[in-house]
Amino acid sequence: MSKKVWNSLLAVFVIAATVLSACAPAATEAPATEVPATVAPATEMPATEAPTEAPATEAPAAGQVEVFSWWVGGGEAAGLTAMTEVFKEKYPDIEFVNAAVAGGSGTNARAVLATRLQAGDPPDSWQAHAGQEIIGTYVAADQVAPLDDFYAESGFADVLPETLIPLISQDGHPYSVPVNIHRSNVMWYNPNVLSEAGVDAVPTTWDEFFAACDKIVAAGKICLALGPQWTAMHLFENVMIGALGAEKWNALWAPGADWSSADVKAALDAYAKALTYTNSDHAQLADWQPAAQLVTNGDAAFNIMGDWADGYFENAAPDGLGLTAHTDFDWAPVPGTDGIFVFLSDSFVLPANAKNPDATNAWLTVAASKEGQEAFNPVKGSICARTDCDQSLFNEYLQSAGTDWSTDTVVGSLTHGVVANDAWKAKIDTALGLFLSDNNVDGFQAALVEACASDGVCK
Repeated sequence: MSKKVWNSLLAVFVIAATVLSACAPAATEAPATEVPATVAPATEMPATEAPTEAPATEAPAAGQVEVFSWWVGGGEAAGLTAMTEVFKEKYPDIEFVNAAVAGGSGTNARAVLATRLQAGDPPDSWQAHAGQEIIGTYVAADQVAPLDDFYAESGFADVLPETLIPLISQDGHPYSVPVNIHRSNVMWYNPNVLSEAGVDAVPTTWDEFFAACDKIVAAGKICLALGPQWTAMHLFENVMIGALGAEKWNALWAPGADWSSADVKAALDAYAKALTYTNSDHAQLADWQPAAQLVTNGDAAFNIMGDWADGYFENAAPDGLGLTAHTDFDWAPVPGTDGIFVFLSDSFVLPANAKNPDATNAWLTVAASKEGQEAFNPVKGSICARTDCDQSLFNEYLQSAGTDWSTDTVVGSLTHGVVANDAWKAKIDTALGLFLSDNNVDGFQAALVEACASDGVCK
């Protein structure tokens, strides 16, 4: 791994360590545990004794594993199906129960999950994002068990990037099995719409983007397709990173962060302007797919969405749209983010006091395996978390993402759980919802300052 990637991820790790003193989400009302200033290297467990993995307190559900996720549409569902086929082949005596809940890139699913966790009825395993979503939320609330034994017996750490494990670890003890790496900062576009509007080059800065939007709107098209509020947060993080750069974005999640700065104000102004070019009905759209399809249908020029959109675009029906890259759609970095990889990683966990730990272990074994990840990721629209997957299985876009993951400056996603725990993210989301209704940039910035201060990070 390049020195640039390591240095960039080190900043994210320090951020992850420092924000753990925040409160756990309201649903659990469990305080976050104190975190040391440093994180043990990924492949070395500290000399301190590992927490004891909680034993099952109920008789296991015979021959059944319930797996909870939000993968229900397009390439997401197809990827999960591909991995469950591997599971069924490896463990034919264990019934796979798909407990997926649709909507909101996990927003709806995690609301259901929080209710189940509060009621003491966790699924056998659930999807969670690497970073603060796991460490600052589930680990802090003692809702998941450490996976030291699993990692030791499987050798999984040996095939993961050395920079990834600290994001899923507390005090050197890993708490989840990452199945992929996704990129947040992709701008999908319709080359025909750009050509017809007289846009000769894909914009690389926000000023260029706004100039292109003026031409696209004049041609009678939507410039920037947007979906419900979580996609507005996704757009928010990408405009902020494109305007601020990697170093200043990382600093917003570190001790002494200054959300009141003039640089943040300028980035928020750019975000407010970007929203003026979106479809007026975005809040009524069901999820990200209808917004993405506005681009592929030729109704809109751009959509800023993670690379799971690639699976939706390229997979054959009924799991996708069966489109052709560079003809029906194309891609570029979000303006201002060339050379930056805004990352997230889907992972699966073992609940504390697991009711069916053997079945969960079987699922985690497949999720960690080369065979499972090679079945899942090319269809899902992501690259493997493992470093030994066969790259020939992946399409052109995903191969390019794999290259960028190893060479670009890597920063963490807000929307997808890397840089902020659930409590802090929820406050940002509340502030964003108000801003989407009143368009008051100064009020939005003040609310972001307060959200950071209440989390104990900002000065």
